[in-house]
Amino acid sequence: MIIKQAEFICSNTDYNKCPKTDLPEYAFIGRSNVGKSSLINMITNHKKLAKISGRPGKTQLINHFLINKNWYIVDLPGYGWARISKSERTKWKKMINDYFLNRENLKFVFVLVDSRHEPQKIDIEFVNWLGMNGLPLGIIFTKTDKLSPNKVQANVAKFKKVMLKEWEKMPTYFLSSSVSKDGEKEILSFIDEVNNDVKQQ
Repeated sequence: MIIKQAEFICSNTDYNKCPKTDLPEYAFIGRSNVGKSSLINMITNHKKLAKISGRPGKTQLINHFLINKNWYIVDLPGYGWARISKSERTKWKKMINDYFLNRENLKFVFVLVDSRHEPQKIDIEFVNWLGMNGLPLGIIFTKTDKLSPNKVQANVAKFKKVMLKEWEKMPTYFLSSSVSKDGEKEILSFIDEVNNDVKQQ
């Protein structure tokens, strides 16, 4: 897939205010500072589509980007950021959960996980929640350029081991780096396949 056009459409805090459309959507979410905005900019080949910040918690809304006029990337707030109030965390959680459980044209959720770290409880719990609610999902291990290939594979293997305590098999996963552009073709090819399946339904 070649992305020829990527445009920001809207931001909001309520899934009911998301674009009225039957075009397929692909949500991107992960812990704060996992490299989500950089990844979105990398796969769309657009340096400033998603706003990048060194301050965790920058994304606080449901952001829709229309890609090639026929599908959406949805940039969601990061989870696990401690430096906000409990009431704010509760509000974010409801906003995200409502979107996931009610957005009918959501076709896939990409959960971003920092490849530099061993399995984090918050990531595992979030992936399990998506699975329990029947949401199709895959995992993108980010920032692979920061580690040796052997260390990346070791951390992925540890993540798999934890996942297989609850799952019959590991969900689809990708290795990515917004610096080296690793994973770009694989992620876009996967989205292209899902889009083709949607058209045939």
